Amino acid sequence: MSMRRPSFSTVMLVLGLLFLYLPMFVLVVYSFNASKLVTVWAGFSTQWYGELFRDQQILSAVWTSLRIAFFAASMAVCLGTVAAFVMTRYGHFRGKTALSSMVTAPLVMPEVITGLSLLLLFVQMAQITGWPADRGMATIWIAHTTFCSAYVAVVVAARLREVDHSIEEAAMDLGSPPVKTFFSITLPIITPALAAGWLLAFTLSLDDLVIASFVSGPGANTLPMVVFSSVRMGVSPKINALATLIILTVSLATLLAWFFMRRNETRRKAALRDV
Repeated sequence: MSMRRPSFSTVMLVLGLLFLYLPMFVLVVYSFNASKLVTVWAGFSTQWYGELFRDQQILSAVWTSLRIAFFAASMAVCLGTVAAFVMTRYGHFRGKTALSSMVTAPLVMPEVITGLSLLLLFVQMAQITGWPADRGMATIWIAHTTFCSAYVAVVVAARLREVDHSIEEAAMDLGSPPVKTFFSITLPIITPALAAGWLLAFTLSLDDLVIASFVSGPGANTLPMVVFSSVRMGVSPKINALATLIILTVSLATLLAWFFMRRNETRRKAALRDV
């Protein structure tokens, strides 16, 4: 009995997954390499993880990046949600097209242009108002919020276009004020989009190198900037260890998110069957 040959789509899927994840697997393996040379295997060792946790520059950069990403994502959700409401819920008004274009412009604008324009803006503001006197976490936060808001606005706007307006209208017909209707009806419906937008903004901020390089100062170095600087002088096994920990953290976060979403979906289906 002849074995069935895999289809072309299956072969391409396997090749695509290998192309994406095989380098990560190799990186994880070499993070346990005892040699200082990342391409020469010299035995199993966890020394580079110890070296990583003793490197204050990297640990400080990680803490700085996490703080900036958290605050930038939170502010981007607020601004992006407001922009999404304006683009989807308000009728035609003068300047709506221009507003929509400006909101989504960071999606297609090269990061070099965005970083340079923000740098010139901060320099002019410092000359006119005296702020910011030094570029640091605040300027990076503003810059990241600027381009992350565009991604959040697109995600939330797509969800708002799918919301049934009759549910909100029914709530207001029964006497619910617009603010209460938003928090009781609209907000729970778009919460998944808000969570997705926040996670997307957090990831983009954590990963940004180009814009942060323009608007940062001597006292604020993000993790991508530190990693890029160290890689230019040669790849250190500590970077492999750091990348392995990031992969592990992202994998666990994704697994937990999938677990809770699956559990909530199971509960929702069970509730519908009971009804």
